[in-house]
Amino acid sequence: MDKNEQDRTLPIANVGRIMKQILPPRAKISKEGKQVIQECVTEFLSFVTGEASEKCYKENRKTINGDDIYWALGSLGFDNYSEAIGRYLHKYRQNEREKVKQHKKFESAKYQLSYEGSTPKTSRQHENQSG
Repeated sequence: MDKNEQDRTLPIANVGRIMKQILPPRAKISKEGKQVIQECVTEFLSFVTGEASEKCYKENRKTINGDDIYWALGSLGFDNYSEAIGRYLHKYRQNEREKVKQHKKFESAKYQLSYEGSTPKTSRQHENQSG
């Protein structure tokens, strides 16, 4: 496998790790077995990405996004994968929205603290600090 080809494949260690997750604990996987799966995965990803890329090209877009992959999987007849990706995208986007909300709450609280810290203290606050 030349360098250019290597750049387009998943690392063999990752492929082996993923394969082991489904196998019994004592099962072994030959190097050749990992390489065959690595080639299949690379071919599959190229196939799906090519379909998504074509869609983007027709829509005059340069960036493939998650929705394009979702569409490509469905378009190519990989409905089970498409459904799984759809669920993942939905959860991912919910999580991202939640992160933004949390960040806004944090920024608001930080602003509130800095604003309160810049106001003059009342005599009661002075008493509490000195006593």
